[in-house]
Amino acid sequence: MLPVVNSILSLFAVIFIGVWARRKGLIPPNLFTPINRLVYYVAIPSLLFREISKAPFHQYFEPRLLVGLLIPPVVVFLVCLISGKAMKIAGQRLGTFVQASMHGNLGYMGLAVAFYALGSDGFRKAGLLASFLILVQNFLAILALQLGSGGRGRRWDIGYFLHSLVLNPIILACFAGMSVSFVGVVLPGLLDNVLRILSGMALPLALLLIGASLSLGSSRGHLSVALLCTVFKLMFLPAVGVALYRWLDLSGSLIVPSIILLSSPTATVTYVMAGELGGDQALASTTISVSTLLSGLSFAGWLL
Repeated sequence: MLPVVNSILSLFAVIFIGVWARRKGLIPPNLFTPINRLVYYVAIPSLLFREISKAPFHQYFEPRLLVGLLIPPVVVFLVCLISGKAMKIAGQRLGTFVQASMHGNLGYMGLAVAFYALGSDGFRKAGLLASFLILVQNFLAILALQLGSGGRGRRWDIGYFLHSLVLNPIILACFAGMSVSFVGVVLPGLLDNVLRILSGMALPLALLLIGASLSLGSSRGHLSVALLCTVFKLMFLPAVGVALYRWLDLSGSLIVPSIILLSSPTATVTYVMAGELGGDQALASTTISVSTLLSGLSFAGWLL
């Protein structure tokens, strides 16, 4: 129990250092975008590619794990769509409500928790699974926002969807790592050292950025819906996953990486997608902050 609690507390200590650094001007707003791009396009892909390429693919790949991982977001999508309409959540707010309830922050939070709580072995499993979950999350997020936008924002087309996936560096890194792992190629020493150095800055910088970007300034009028999104994201979604895994006769340490991914807080990209596809950016921003702050309790609970 103590190692789990220490891991979660350590992660959130770094996040709150990010909050402090922003307030002290050490991470000013004009640095958010370039640092985020460095982490998103270079550091995290380097970490994922290096770790996954070293994993024995046939030992790590388990089809039943994918089933239990990919069905819960679809279930939550449908439940939130129906319940949102029943609660008179309409228009832009409906699309964002559905998206924020099932679109998790895998790259920055889920993988960080997997790495520090489970070690390299758990991180490799989580990284391999995350590549598939990212595909499903993005598809459902775009669909939810289109259903709620009422024609506002970018029109739905398969080209935009494919563009958002093909250029996703996390997906590219995961599948490149899986290809190397599948073939059994050993990375050259020089390349491995370069990737190791770049990997070292990935998760610490990601956690600092999360802290620096936390804000509840626009929460008035959105807090109740954001809390409901948070319950769906942190509790209901992973609970569906646990139930499915029990039905599939999978349990214990085998399913922990998947449950960490499913219980990740709302993804920061939901704010960007809400603006691009006619959603409610204020609701997205509030849900990101609320779910991130409360995810420490849910991560610890699910891990225990």
